[in-house]
Amino acid sequence: MRLLLIRHGQTPSNVRGALDTAFPGPGLTPLGEAQAGAVPGALAHERIAGVYASPLVRTQLTADPLGNALSAEVRVQPGLEEISAGGLELRSDPAAVEAYGECLVAWMRGELDRPMPEGPTGADFLARYDAAVREIAAAHGDDETVAVFSHGAAIRVYGALSSRMDGDAAAELRIMNTGMCVLEGSPESGWVLEEWRTEPIGGLELEDLTAHDVTGESAEDAAHEADPR
Repeated sequence: MRLLLIRHGQTPSNVRGALDTAFPGPGLTPLGEAQAGAVPGALAHERIAGVYASPLVRTQLTADPLGNALSAEVRVQPGLEEISAGGLELRSDPAAVEAYGECLVAWMRGELDRPMPEGPTGADFLARYDAAVREIAAAHGDDETVAVFSHGAAIRVYGALSSRMDGDAAAELRIMNTGMCVLEGSPESGWVLEEWRTEPIGGLELEDLTAHDVTGESAEDAAHEADPR
């Protein structure tokens, strides 16, 4: 099967660079709404058999235009939510952003026992995200394509680990709001990275170069661009 892992649209926290990972999370900015509205047209060539979103508000709002276009229910799938920032939650200072990013990179390089400060280990994250993907896969045939709306850090880490990407290459991954990772395969046979779309799938005119988007940037970029306040 094919998994279209699509990051949610822009939120106020993405603009100001906050590590906002908890439930229920923020809604979308006007740009985020435009990014979400562009998704159906960008995916019009795909034969999508199901639309899924995490329990967090921003993914469901991003998924709604596609669900409406397909006359399909957006199914909320627990386990697809963002990687918890733990003790770094809602911080935007460079030290916090760097600590979050360094932990993600360590996981992508195989250090899955390392914990996020006061948060989950990489093994914890991988187990819950993989369980969610397995539930989705079990509901669909091997030849089907599903759209899964999730989160920047979660997509980067899961996409890298599930496709066995080189750790150094994975550390450089970036995914803007409504960027996309396409995986092909199955939980049993493994996943192959078919495509990585860094930019919004609706087009570069939906990019915000002024935002401090710390969960979508590479670890190095996120630390550099973090709000110093």
